[in-house]
Amino acid sequence: GQGLVEYALILVLVAIVVIAILALLGPAIGNVFSNIMTNI
Repeated sequence: GQGLVEYALILVLVAIVVIAILALLGPAIGNVFSNIMTNI
């Protein structure tokens, strides 16, 4: 039905946003974790 198509489009958009955020913040998050591991 129409609702299912709209729901799928929303899921795709959310997935794209999440992937983009992870791609941008991935290196920064890795640096934070390595800094924490170095300090411990």
